[in-house]
Amino acid sequence: MTSPITIGQLAKATDTKAVTIRYYESVGLIAPATRTQAGYRLYTEQERDRLIFIKRARHLGLNLDDVKALLGLADDNNAPCEQVDSIIHEQLERVRSRLKDLQQLEQELDRLERCCQADTVADCKIIESLSR
Repeated sequence: MTSPITIGQLAKATDTKAVTIRYYESVGLIAPATRTQAGYRLYTEQERDRLIFIKRARHLGLNLDDVKALLGLADDNNAPCEQVDSIIHEQLERVRSRLKDLQQLEQELDRLERCCQADTVADCKIIESLSR
């Protein structure tokens, strides 16, 4: 991509909705687009690459503050990598905590599923368990 592209073209190239691109622009994750005389936004390869970075970071579950911090670090080649490591470590801890919670939830649902063999809701142990 050598010539500027419209928001629709950028959205298609990155599989991102135009409204999301406008939002990222409004919160400072990507630079404000240049505009044509007709007011259409125009984006460059740099914005496309930045948007791909944002999408990958969001896919890892990083919140917008973390993404913004990572973008700032990526923009400064002399920034210490320990800050990047710290952001990723904190996200990994959040994921591990959620996994633990989900495993407990799975065990409880499994227990509930196995506890009821009733023919009617009146005798249902699941309903009884949820009602207490």
